[in-house]
Amino acid sequence: MNRIALINDLSGFGKCSLTAAIPVISAMGIQACPLPTAVLSAQTGFDSYFFDDYTDRMNQYTDEWVKLGVEFDGICSGYLGSPLQIEHVLRILEKFKTDRTIFLADPVMGDNGECIKTFSDELLYTMKELTKRADIITPNLMELCLLADVQFDTLVANKNNSDYLDRISEVAMKVKENSLQKQTVIVTGIIRGTSNLSIGNLVVEDNDYSFFEGAYTGESFSGTGDLFASTVIGSVVKGSTAAEAVQLAMRFLQPAIEEASKEHIPGVHGVYFEKYLPVLWNDGNGR
Repeated sequence: MNRIALINDLSGFGKCSLTAAIPVISAMGIQACPLPTAVLSAQTGFDSYFFDDYTDRMNQYTDEWVKLGVEFDGICSGYLGSPLQIEHVLRILEKFKTDRTIFLADPVMGDNGECIKTFSDELLYTMKELTKRADIITPNLMELCLLADVQFDTLVANKNNSDYLDRISEVAMKVKENSLQKQTVIVTGIIRGTSNLSIGNLVVEDNDYSFFEGAYTGESFSGTGDLFASTVIGSVVKGSTAAEAVQLAMRFLQPAIEEASKEHIPGVHGVYFEKYLPVLWNDGNGR
């Protein structure tokens, strides 16, 4: 059985991070091995929550994995709230990443022109060091711009231009140039159009790109990025191309997002993805 290490926080409510990633990886017939960076009663979008930081226990946790002599087919990192947590993940890569291990980094730093609360220049610097070592990264547009030292407002000002995707691809190529190995950049949540809006994901590989889009409901939900990233790494570990993995993630997430929008589910609660997990089992294990 394939095995993937999932590095993220654990939130009791919000259907994000490990709560989202573990069932996705498991539904694909892969062993999910969580490494919690923090434990929360609810994700931080809620008005009140309990928070227990696991930063100082991450190394102890993985030292026990070393004693077991375990190996991983994939490693996936999500939200990392401090430069020290990122440094711990770099240490994990030194211990567990081999030539056959696929590392996906979701560089969570902000969205739509607004940075996360814990963002700093040091966080950005260490995140750049981490993403250099990733085989796949899944930034949104703002995170892509941060990694490439490009102005986000300048890029999105061209969203209605015919060459918009070309411009985004150029920024992604700039990030790829700094990578320490061959890297795929998947830029998520690209909104296009004027009246009938669409939302899509740009897959940049080698010197070319492909774009996959669907209808945009206008709503945003907790955990969809985690669900997307875990589907992608699970699919790639099982032998899919990055483009195939993105299309599977969209087939899985699109109906869940549309249902959540139709039912007016509060964004902090996330989508009811559980009923759509069979899509991953049927599609992700038919190879």
